[in-house]
Amino acid sequence: MQGRVLIIAGSDSGGGAGIQGDIKTVTALGAYASTAITALTAQSTEGVFAVENVSPDFIARQIDLALSDIGADAIKTGMLHNAEVIEAVCGALARKGGDIPIVVDPVTVAKGGQSLLDIAAIGALKRDLIVKALIVTPNTTEAESLMGMDINTFEDMQHAAKMVATLGPKAVLLKGGHLSGEVVTDIYVEDGEMEFIESPRIDTVHTHGTGCALASAIATGLAQGMALRAAVFRAHAYVQEAIRTAPGLGHGHGPLNHAHTVKPFQV
Repeated sequence: MQGRVLIIAGSDSGGGAGIQGDIKTVTALGAYASTAITALTAQSTEGVFAVENVSPDFIARQIDLALSDIGADAIKTGMLHNAEVIEAVCGALARKGGDIPIVVDPVTVAKGGQSLLDIAAIGALKRDLIVKALIVTPNTTEAESLMGMDINTFEDMQHAAKMVATLGPKAVLLKGGHLSGEVVTDIYVEDGEMEFIESPRIDTVHTHGTGCALASAIATGLAQGMALRAAVFRAHAYVQEAIRTAPGLGHGHGPLNHAHTVKPFQV
């Protein structure tokens, strides 16, 4: 086992996204996952039905203890539902995080369309957390929320990727799966240089947790000493295969096959 990843995110009772999906991803790629849980959700593949928020102080305590004891080689953030939580997370990372690289998945909306971020918290997310990130990984809906713009075309995507980069991260991975077309194109921007990552669109509804898995896979690569671009491209390939081999569970947006890298245990 190589690399330690601290995941700061919400729980998904269905197991496909959030903390559960993150732990599966980090483990499948050969690293160790510790966690700070920000919220509990009652959800299935058909949607999020209830949310119980964890107090900011308790979230910070989890981060403090995880970093003081086990430590981390990379940190991934997911669902941070309000400004108070964002401020608590940033405070804990300032105390204990040092120079550990941070991957920010700016979760705003669940796969079924339910809001997971207080709209008033977007300013805090941009001002306090994204500016500290090594890389931020929004989809087009999240980029729209962050930048207050509409993204309807690939040209809009390119403009949005450049705009998100102005918030301060070293790199941006803007995911294009919400746009139509037979080819899905993600946009990777690092130090002002733009690169396109293309893949055939897989005709499936089983894509629950793709964003969580992608960000966690990037964090895992960083924790294992990979260069940022290499970590991004390995993560992209991992998620594509996880979608292609998804087990088809549930009645809605089903989970990925996070464990496609894992060989069955033989007695």
